[in-house]
Amino acid sequence: MGTSKKGKAVTKKGGYIDKFLKRADKAIQEGLKKADDVLDEAVELGEITAKQASKASKEFSDRARKESEVFQKKSIEKINEGIVSAKKMASDSQEDLKMLEKLGKLRKSGVLTEKEFQEKKKKILSRI
Repeated sequence: MGTSKKGKAVTKKGGYIDKFLKRADKAIQEGLKKADDVLDEAVELGEITAKQASKASKEFSDRARKESEVFQKKSIEKINEGIVSAKKMASDSQEDLKMLEKLGKLRKSGVLTEKEFQEKKKKILSRI
């Protein structure tokens, strides 16, 4: 019955291995549960982050649209100011040319001297 001593040793070894495997299995199960919990938190955080990113994106888009509208309005105002200024300059130039014609007639009729005409002419041409 020498086998019984050896059998007890094998059984004892088998018992330790079974306990070890059970502990290892339990640790693996706990690790999986912890990993699942962490993953669930990460997914939840990802959803929150996605919502926050979506909200921020909408805010940036709204702000960019508003700034674009303001810029466009200011640009139109500046263009209109330039058009008014150009029209005024063209109008002033036309008036200056008419004035030169009148001064030329006044010179021909003897109302203005050549010197007076040249002075007025020089002044008007400097504005054009």
